[in-house]
Amino acid sequence: MVRVRYFVMLHKGEWKVAFNGEQFGPYATREEAMRTAVDAAHKMGKAGHDAHVLVQGRDQKFRTEWTSGHDPYPPAG
Repeated sequence: MVRVRYFVMLHKGEWKVAFNGEQFGPYATREEAMRTAVDAAHKMGKAGHDAHVLVQGRDQKFRTEWTSGHDPYPPAG
């Protein structure tokens, strides 16, 4: 099954949500963008898709903040 991913990121000083090659927003805060991404990912999870929300940190790296569906841990080597 394909994993659906939503990325919450700071782009040119504005918080945005990226999904499937498109950007949505801007959002006033990181929390607002996060809430929007989790809501969308939750809907995908209810539709039977594995969904993840990844948030960009100060170091510019993305970390998983929310998961719906099968999330194998530890990941396969």
